[in-house]
Amino acid sequence: MTSTCPKDYYLTTFEQDQDSSAASTCPEHFKWIHEDLKPWKSTGITREMVERGENISQFRLVIIQGKAYLEKYEGSFQTRDLFTIWGILQLLRLYPGRIPDLELLFATGDVTVVQKQNFQGSQPMSPPPVFHYCGQKNAYDIVFPDWSFWGWAEVGIRPWEAVLQNIQESNKKIKWKDRVPSAFWKGNIRVSLNRYKLKKCNASDQHGSYAHIYSLHWDKEIDKGFQNTKLEDQCTHRYKIYVEGVAWSVSEKYILACDSMTLFIEPIYYDFFTRSLVPRQHYWPISNQSICEDVKYAVDWGNANPEKAEEIGKAGTRFIEENLKMKFVYDYMFHLLTEYARLLKFKPTIPEGAVEICSEILACPLDGLWRQYLVESMVNSPSDTPACTL
Repeated sequence: MTSTCPKDYYLTTFEQDQDSSAASTCPEHFKWIHEDLKPWKSTGITREMVERGENISQFRLVIIQGKAYLEKYEGSFQTRDLFTIWGILQLLRLYPGRIPDLELLFATGDVTVVQKQNFQGSQPMSPPPVFHYCGQKNAYDIVFPDWSFWGWAEVGIRPWEAVLQNIQESNKKIKWKDRVPSAFWKGNIRVSLNRYKLKKCNASDQHGSYAHIYSLHWDKEIDKGFQNTKLEDQCTHRYKIYVEGVAWSVSEKYILACDSMTLFIEPIYYDFFTRSLVPRQHYWPISNQSICEDVKYAVDWGNANPEKAEEIGKAGTRFIEENLKMKFVYDYMFHLLTEYARLLKFKPTIPEGAVEICSEILACPLDGLWRQYLVESMVNSPSDTPACTL
């Protein structure tokens, strides 16, 4: 319970099995690392480029010789920054001595912050490299795994490995053919137009029961101890709907893990793995111009072709189970940060206002779900095998 990090037992190197046969090949979605870093491939990244992103970021993280230093600019919504930084600290514990020296800026809001239109013209400036949870075709944000992989305490969602295990157990309880033959969605309707449109698809006397849409009021759910929001209890329908909120939604991975055929309402944003999902193989696409009509068509088609619909649902779940193991989440972070560090044209330094951070500094002062989830998601030993081969 000290205010400083331990000095005597943190590993900065670890002799790992570097036999190439011990490393697996990275999942296909890792190729997007190169795409996200492409704007700086020819120029490299200068300190001036990084500094231009300071006013649109919530914090700066510096890694030097395996130790992490933090400079905060402004608060984040809830504790997104805490759990994001925690995830990077666990990466340092998983691969001690393997993460190169670097400086990065991170934005923790919903929408993208580095808009392409601001860096076009006859003499365009290079965009600032800013890490973020999502991207879109008109932005340069560098996509990074979101905070909920290590837990989302404010809404009672445990770290990803625990939630996925619970969902897998739930999937075994109700076979696909025995599930409710309609589409399901539950969430906060008030944050986007598409969610408002989706509400109009709810079961009624006018158009039957092809969709069941439930609006959540999180204040009420907190008071009830999240009894109605357990993700493993939401795999009871043959079809589940994914729809964006303010921007992308962390619900993607939980919905796809349900074995149900996911109805994906045409998104604007993407996270680090969804760009490799294939329509009608991993999910069923829904136009955002005709949401209710498309949802009804998908449900009718699936109920008329149950074997094909079930296979699409299971293919989406297999994608999640095979590609979003926490080892691969960390490997994605490892390769992204390594490739990013190679582009730096300056020597990373510790900012004057930065403080050294470690797992103890973050977790020890906390209590409740915040501390519980951090401890639950803590990396307890270095990896025996190297990161997957990019």
